[in-house]
Amino acid sequence: MEHLDTLVIGAGVVGLACARAMAQQGREVVIAEASADMGYGNSSRNSEVIHAGIYYPHQSLKAVLCVEGKHLLYTYASQRGIAHRRCGKLIVATEERQLAALDGILRRAHANGVDDVVAISALEAQRREPELSCVAALESPSTGIIDSHGLMLALLGDAEDHGAMLARCSVVRALEWDEGAKAWLVRVEVIDEATLSRMRNAVLCLPDMVGEAHDFRVGRVINAAGLGANRIAAMVPGMPEGCRPPLHLAKGSYFQLSGQCPFSRLIYPMPNEAGLGVHLTLDMAGQGRFGPDVEWVQEEEYAVDASRCTGFYREIRSYWPGLPDDVLRPGYAGIRPKLQAPGEPAQDFRIDGPGQHGFAGLVNLLGIESPGLTASLAIAKRVARLLADAEG
Repeated sequence: MEHLDTLVIGAGVVGLACARAMAQQGREVVIAEASADMGYGNSSRNSEVIHAGIYYPHQSLKAVLCVEGKHLLYTYASQRGIAHRRCGKLIVATEERQLAALDGILRRAHANGVDDVVAISALEAQRREPELSCVAALESPSTGIIDSHGLMLALLGDAEDHGAMLARCSVVRALEWDEGAKAWLVRVEVIDEATLSRMRNAVLCLPDMVGEAHDFRVGRVINAAGLGANRIAAMVPGMPEGCRPPLHLAKGSYFQLSGQCPFSRLIYPMPNEAGLGVHLTLDMAGQGRFGPDVEWVQEEEYAVDASRCTGFYREIRSYWPGLPDDVLRPGYAGIRPKLQAPGEPAQDFRIDGPGQHGFAGLVNLLGIESPGLTASLAIAKRVARLLADAEG
């Protein structure tokens, strides 16, 4: 049986950040990624926004780690030459009845330490963005965008420079604590890439035993598997019920804007119960895209239904009434790993270490949705510190 110091499960942006942090501590790190390449899931299927930390409940993990992560991410992107832009964003109220909620967002932003968010009038908002229609707005100058693929390449490069290794097409099939050895027994199955290419996805519907299995004895396990993280946590014998929560899938589709985008900032409507609304974001080339919407689904599936654009036109025209007909094209879709069911209150990130589940050397990262990309470096710092503190 081979021995490993640290296994990171999942090569999304959070898993790569964790692998980098552990490798920089001198740990021997292997990253097990179920798909054929890094960032297959949410890390490649989001808005690529650097969030300011505005919306989240005061002192929640989302709030604290987003604000810390934002500063870390801007510094890291500048140091490593990762394409990014601090373009700012406007959060807009399009009806008088939304003004109280808009003021609540402002107060929450300031409580979270995001002091640069300011309220502006409709006239001021329209001076900044002439195509915009609103009755009031908040301006967030520290919101930005980043090339998520470039970020992941840099994180992987840093990790590999410190000895980490990425194992692609590697599925964790078993994870069990060996009390006698004080180590984790892990079975990893390597699936050939041709098999993966025939599958609809590489997270929730993996076939059983189609590749070569390898057994490892591992000192530390960081479960950063995204959509697969709940499944990994649940496979541990003896895992407390409260530490293996059910997973709920919220699919979000994006539509691309054909032609030139008239906005220089990101435009966000008022948030809803499952997300931040159908907002306008920009890619690094200035191309506009809209999304995500919210569609609760039962399985992992990424096709964009072109008929959903009818709802997009309606929502976008609430703040951009001049949106022309026939300019939206299906883009891509992502699936958010929700810990709450439809209609339930939003849940915080879960960073479950030995203090929560009682197992040494294991951290489960559950419900890591937005602002996970922004918070990735801060999450990695928190995980590395949690493991170090647990080991004394």
